[in-house]
Amino acid sequence: MNTVEIAVKMETDAVTFYKEASDKTRNAVGKKMFLSIAEDEKRHLEMLSELLKGLDLTMRETNPLKNMATIFEEMKAVMMQRAEVTADELEAFKIAMEMEKEGKEFYEKAAQSAPTEKERKLFEKLVIEEEQHYAVFSNTYNFMKDTGNWFMWEEHGIVDGGTPWA
Repeated sequence: MNTVEIAVKMETDAVTFYKEASDKTRNAVGKKMFLSIAEDEKRHLEMLSELLKGLDLTMRETNPLKNMATIFEEMKAVMMQRAEVTADELEAFKIAMEMEKEGKEFYEKAAQSAPTEKERKLFEKLVIEEEQHYAVFSNTYNFMKDTGNWFMWEEHGIVDGGTPWA
């Protein structure tokens, strides 16, 4: 198996895992977050498949952090309530963070040894997106684990009135 084929397998596994995690997650924010990341992974899979087939690669732009900000904004009322999550749901976020970390490391190595400029650019783009996915999962994990403190640290401008030191 070459690097691109391994990447296709990784992305396929990620899509499956995130869809299953969404199905099992009761929390609406977590459910939407897993589905959003699954869509990103599908897009990665499409780009890698194009590369495997020797097609002209179309780099499709996305911003996982912006997507999550939109989801959080849409669900603000839900988020203001204490999120009840199970240990299994929190474990799914931990697994997702580890998957994204491993994906980032894989793509960093793949970019360094890419045989073509097209592959190198794709792998570098995927490194950035995997970093963003990790940040999304980490932030969501912290939100789900301790919603009150998450709001105090992440949204302190609301609490403190936007003081200059905050």
